[in-house]
Amino acid sequence: MSPPAQHDVVILGGGLAGLCLALQLRRRFADLDIVVLERKAHPVPAAAHKVGESTVEIGAQYFAETLGLRAHLDAEHIRKFGFRFFWSEGREDLAGVTELGVSQVMPTPTWQIDRGVFENHLGVRARELGVRFIDGASVRGVSFGEGQAAHAVRARVGGEDREFTARWVVDASGRAGLLKRTLGLAEANGHDVNSVWFRIDARLAIDDWCDDRAWGARCAPPERWRSTNHLCGEGYWVWLIPLGSGAHSVGIVCDAGLHPLERMNTFDKALDWLREFQPLVARHCEATRDKLMDFLFLRGFSYGCRQVFSGDRWALTGEAGVFLDPFYSPGSDFIAIANTYICELIAHDRAGQPVAPYARLYEQLYLSFYENTLSLYRDQYAIFGDAEIMAIKVIWDYAYYWGILCPLFFQDRLADLGLLGDLRDDMLAAAALNRDMQALLRRWYAHGTRASRPVMWDQGKLDWFLAMNTALRDRLDGAGTRARVREGLATLRDLAATIRVRVGVHAHGIASTVDAAVPGTLPLFASAA
Repeated sequence: MSPPAQHDVVILGGGLAGLCLALQLRRRFADLDIVVLERKAHPVPAAAHKVGESTVEIGAQYFAETLGLRAHLDAEHIRKFGFRFFWSEGREDLAGVTELGVSQVMPTPTWQIDRGVFENHLGVRARELGVRFIDGASVRGVSFGEGQAAHAVRARVGGEDREFTARWVVDASGRAGLLKRTLGLAEANGHDVNSVWFRIDARLAIDDWCDDRAWGARCAPPERWRSTNHLCGEGYWVWLIPLGSGAHSVGIVCDAGLHPLERMNTFDKALDWLREFQPLVARHCEATRDKLMDFLFLRGFSYGCRQVFSGDRWALTGEAGVFLDPFYSPGSDFIAIANTYICELIAHDRAGQPVAPYARLYEQLYLSFYENTLSLYRDQYAIFGDAEIMAIKVIWDYAYYWGILCPLFFQDRLADLGLLGDLRDDMLAAAALNRDMQALLRRWYAHGTRASRPVMWDQGKLDWFLAMNTALRDRLDGAGTRARVREGLATLRDLAATIRVRVGVHAHGIASTVDAAVPGTLPLFASAA
């Protein structure tokens, strides 16, 4: 038999991370020989049961612009009405609880992704562009070549054993973690959370769950159902995410120490739990239980990884590497960031440059983004039930994300090592300030909780907040990006000063109205009419 042909890149896994990487590589390198090995047969069911249906700004920009999929997103998926939060534990009167969200859609677009529809489109598009996308392929093992020798991937395809040799191997196999297991790279991250989720083949229109006209009129158009709706309580949150197929995704995410998984690891148990903590959700899920499509749970879903990029021409992307938390929907963001760095490594290799130094630098950057984002979640779930503290946390976390990380991605500067070197002290200062603020919020919570009250805090009416979102779409050069990140840090410092004053007011028992601005700093809240 003749030896197998050598490919440039073999990607293990043809889900979201793997197919997106294949498309990104093809758009950058027209002559690259790319093979994707996917265990499942394609097309997958249109409403595939996969977590990661909500996108935020980096992931949305990656799908729409980096991969050129804007038309598909607009045609087949739902333009998201932002994040929306209700502090509604034990309540069924949405007009009587605190709501945080926007009354009008923000300028920078994000989408709710129907994963089966999306991944089927990615598979078709990859094949159209000449990617060798082989579905029904079970990877059996990888042998790494020494030095410049090719790697070998063993797989079972159509009942036959096959071998694929490649210069690069990228693991995008999700939680199977093929290379992570082979190389012993798994690492705990100290964030112990569990989740259950299910989908119902019906629209859960939260706008119809309340007949208070004034409450309904706070949003224009009155389409709260298009949001990623969060119903929050101490140690947990419940998501409601609409899908383009007409189904709705429902999930419960809990701190393992406060809400044991054993209380919700079947659909009936989950309904019992919801009846106690979020009875409005329970009632509407119970009414449509005959349309239940599936149910799944994950224990300890958050994890790290000791290494994701190697100078020996292998890499990990997506859930094959690290996974944070579904809160704020960072999964597609980190796919975008990892895939961008992998493309850069392959570009260096094609140019005949040594890969190892860049692999170390890009990995340091990637893992620093991961660690800084992890600080938004770790040890923070207890405060989720406090309407005021959590609303301030959400505003802070958004400002940190939009002000520091987003400009680097939107301006294609993730691998601009000169710029990142110039910004090193600024980014370290932002990370330190973020850690301080997360700790401050925990200390504030320890002073006692604040009750939910009947008000909608409209983030879109905060001029500085709206301006940060709008500015993401600006096109900047290197100097402009440097200035934008430093503007973001300045905003964070002003915001931190505002929050510190507010915490001090509460800690010392001084009377204040929740919507009052602190003179000389940034306003935190604006109420919808």
